[in-house]
Amino acid sequence: MNRNLASTLLVAVAALAGNAFADDITIDTTPFHGTRTRAEVQSELAQYKASGVNPWSTQYNPLRQFRSTTTRAEVTAGYLAARGEVAAFTGEDSGSAYLAQATGRRVNLGTTLAGQPANAQ
Repeated sequence: MNRNLASTLLVAVAALAGNAFADDITIDTTPFHGTRTRAEVQSELAQYKASGVNPWSTQYNPLRQFRSTTTRAEVTAGYLAARGEVAAFTGEDSGSAYLAQATGRRVNLGTTLAGQPANAQ
């Protein structure tokens, strides 16, 4: 008898555990006021269709016409110059040891908001 009661209870709990109830839908009653006329929107659509560019297409490549003004040697030199600093800041201590050794050189990390005293002049 206990086994039947336990199995029935287990089946009932399993059946009720998976139910999810959705909430009511939300209806936005705020009226929309457009800033452009219908003619402006239609002319913009015509220009878009005439350009032949579809940014939602799988073949869309915005960098197809891009041409760099930097040479490969300049990019390589910039990478090699910044490699040590980048490795220091992305290391295990997040650059703490690098900044501790940075005596005599100014490391600009941008504006610091946290940790500045309120009465600093």
